[in-house]
Amino acid sequence: MKFRQLDLNLLRVLVALHRTGSVTLAGQALALSQPATSHALAKLRHALNDELFVRSAKGLKPTKLCQQLAPQLTAQLAQLESTFGAAQPFNPQTSAVHWRVSLSDLGEMMFLPALAKTLRDEAPLAQISNVAVDAAEVPRALIAREIDFSIGILQSRHHSVRSEKLFEENYVAVTAMGWRPKGSASRSKINGAQLREAKLVVASPTATFHSGIERILKSHQLTGQVILRTRHFGAIPELTVNTDLLAIVPTMYAERMAQRQPLRIWELPVQGPGYAVNLLWHASTDFDSEQLYMRDKVRQLFARP
Repeated sequence: MKFRQLDLNLLRVLVALHRTGSVTLAGQALALSQPATSHALAKLRHALNDELFVRSAKGLKPTKLCQQLAPQLTAQLAQLESTFGAAQPFNPQTSAVHWRVSLSDLGEMMFLPALAKTLRDEAPLAQISNVAVDAAEVPRALIAREIDFSIGILQSRHHSVRSEKLFEENYVAVTAMGWRPKGSASRSKINGAQLREAKLVVASPTATFHSGIERILKSHQLTGQVILRTRHFGAIPELTVNTDLLAIVPTMYAERMAQRQPLRIWELPVQGPGYAVNLLWHASTDFDSEQLYMRDKVRQLFARP
């Protein structure tokens, strides 16, 4: 293959096919018709003398050569996109940029309202979408540029994914205002014995890393006290206000709940392992003016010592 004769637009098609595993979805991502995408794939196969993708029950499966090429091409195209983005000044008042973020259900409740308000005030033409990405898949999604950034209990060992700690967090217990532990108690703290007498509701989201709550349950021998598990944190306020259940939740969420619901916050007898809430982005956007603006807003709104 002679590189000089290769249509570089075809590389975007290869990357999109590798990311989506579908001719139809790749075409939609690139604003191409399905026949045009199929034609581009045929050109790629001819130019590289390789099938690149074979059909399987789960969609298009990349060949060995494609697996070698696609990650490097993805990174190079992202870097090229960032280079052009950095060269163009960003005006939030006039830009119609569309940011894609990955937030868990709890992250959506904690971060999206403040972020949306700021954007409505400063960038009225902009859009923001919360893209469903499993926490373990966030680094891959950043590398593939399926998302621009993510906020959460996230880590990445990939050299091209940047991570910056916004704040550290821990856990508290919340109950209805009228709830009282057995025996004498302070106004804001319960002891281990009282905690083991309580009946618990626990949120067990699958899209984020809140295993710290499970560790607290095990360390205090509270697993048997859990009588209700929810898939999301959103149901916790109503469940605690209207029942005798106690919930163990992140401090930031508890404080937000207490502003809207008649809830009491209790300090736990022994703090379990806390966690860091991080901001993640791909290195190719380090100097992209649109992404720099967004990361600055995230820091202003949520970073704390």
